[in-house]
Amino acid sequence: MKIIIKNGSEQPLYQQIKDQIKGGILRQELKEGEKLPSIRSLANDLHVSVLTTKRVYDELEKEGFIVTTVGKGSFVASDNLEMLSESKRHMIEKKLSEAWQMAKTLGINKEELYLMMDIIFEEDDE
Repeated sequence: MKIIIKNGSEQPLYQQIKDQIKGGILRQELKEGEKLPSIRSLANDLHVSVLTTKRVYDELEKEGFIVTTVGKGSFVASDNLEMLSESKRHMIEKKLSEAWQMAKTLGINKEELYLMMDIIFEEDDE
């Protein structure tokens, strides 16, 4: 899995890395049980501090996306399909909530927003 860091991003580096690994797990590009690069190796590949990649792995472990075994490394957590599914739904709800808040700020009502969604869905079906 390729991780791309944008220096001009408003997101902190650790968040960019974490989101991309998490996205890879949710899209199943990273499979259950798959070994992740070591913290040091990932830091070297991305040219970031070891502390940054350690924070990423620590947070992913706290959220249940990875498990770490001392002396063996970090792996994509297995048996967590329900959690991953719930996490996907939560991410979508969060994005929809952000879109709705932005729409309200711009004076766009629900019907207009629904119409926009319908158009997006129709274009995606084509």
